[in-house]
Amino acid sequence: MIHSKNLSWPGIGILALVVAMTGPAHAGAGADEAAIRAQTTSWAKAYNGGDAKAVAALYAEDAVLLPPGAPAVSGRAAIQAFFTSEIAGSKAAGVVFVLSPSTDAGASGKLGWESGTYKATVKSAVVESGKFLSVYRKKDGKWLYIRDTWNADAPPAPPAPAPAAPPAMKK
Repeated sequence: MIHSKNLSWPGIGILALVVAMTGPAHAGAGADEAAIRAQTTSWAKAYNGGDAKAVAALYAEDAVLLPPGAPAVSGRAAIQAFFTSEIAGSKAAGVVFVLSPSTDAGASGKLGWESGTYKATVKSAVVESGKFLSVYRKKDGKWLYIRDTWNADAPPAPPAPAPAAPPAMKK
């Protein structure tokens, strides 16, 4: 009987240690996940507001953007140039991005991630729906994108056929 009591104290000690180690980390993870989700909200607001500089500011200096159907874009300056062009085209077409209000997010130490869905609309009509995955790094208390990619649910439209050559003229 005395032997079993002695064994329970180490068990209780280990349990207390595990709770002490995971309790604050879990609370911090919730705050980090909320901060990551807020970053995505800021991205959509800046994009839809036509502010490529504000979008690019959400990316780390060494971030890599992985757009669908295009080469990777490396570095904040190149990402800003990409979004300057992308936003101009979207604004001309009347595109608005709507991100899913519920996303999956997680954080561990200085790395975090988020995935979710989006819809691109023109005059409230959905013209594209898809999904995204973003990876973050925490620097100076702020979460910044280090990898960002997305793709549409539907396959890309087939290329338009080449125009027919004019008939040869007879002599």
